[in-house]
Parts: sequence; C-alpha cells; structure tokens
Amino acid sequence: MEVAIVTFGGHVQTVCDFTTVEQFSPPSLIASGDTPMGTAIERAIDMVQDRKQVYRANGILYYRPWIFLITDGGPTDSWKSAAARVTQGEASKAFSFFAVGVDGANFETLSQISKREPLKLKGLRFRDLFLWLSDSQQKVSRSTPGEEVPLANPATPAGWASV
Repeated sequence: MEVAIVTFGGHVQTVCDFTTVEQFSPPSLIASGDTPMGTAIERAIDMVQDRKQVYRANGILYYRPWIFLITDGGPTDSWKSAAARVTQGEASKAFSFFAVGVDGANFETLSQISKREPLKLKGLRFRDLFLWLSDSQQKVSRSTPGEEVPLANPATPAGWASV
C-alpha cells in the first residue's frame, strides 16, 4: 500500500508524494487560510491517474485506489468540475472516493462531491477512522484486484459498505 498527501489550507500543496506505508512519516498538519478543495481534489485525482500509469507501464497489478478527503470547512474555490471527476472516477471504478468532515465542515457540499455519504467525524476521533481504514485495507489486500470487497463491520460508516 502507498500513501500520498495533498493539503489545501490556504493553497494546494503535495506534502507527501506516493510512498509505501513502511516509509511513510506522517507530517504535522495545520488548518489555515482559504480552502481550495476543488483544486486539491483535482490534484489528488491527477496523482492517482499518474501513479496507475506507472504501474501499468511496469506490468504491476494494483487495487482500486482510495482517495480520502478530510476537511473542517467548505470549498472556497470552484469545486463542481472536481465533483464531476469524482462521479466519473467512481462510475468507471478508477478510484473510490471518501469524504470525511470534522466540526465546521460543509456537509451539504461534501454530499454533492462524494457518491458515498460523507462521514461526520465525532470530535477528533481520527484514531477510529484510521482503525477502520486499516481493517478495510486488510480486507482489500486479501482480495483479487478488480474484485468487489464488502467492508461492512460495526464501525463501517453508512454508504461505505463495499468498494
């Protein structure tokens, strides 16, 4: 599994390009400024497309990538084209997109961007989110690339039951 991080507090920045989980060192993130969410989503989608192309060029099979959006606000830039790309990417099974909002997030807009119901994180319970993510990734890793994987367990958010 590989991880990349794009931030969008004030401006869009690739904080961590794709790296393996073993090599990943989590950065400290601070919320600030505007929220150019649409631009950040588009960058993440472009990064995933580029990474998949590297895999294909090297004959490497891969699982459907997951894109997680975690925010405490609403977009301050144009986001409808990003939402259209999310819809298209989900429909073509190019990736799975998950939206997570903490206090202050604009859930009405997140619902228009994500096919799945956005998850409202209770307080700052990121640990619970990442435990669910880890459990789900283990289920996916035991499957065959391209296979539908049920993720349901007691901690699975509504609408996130399979990928």
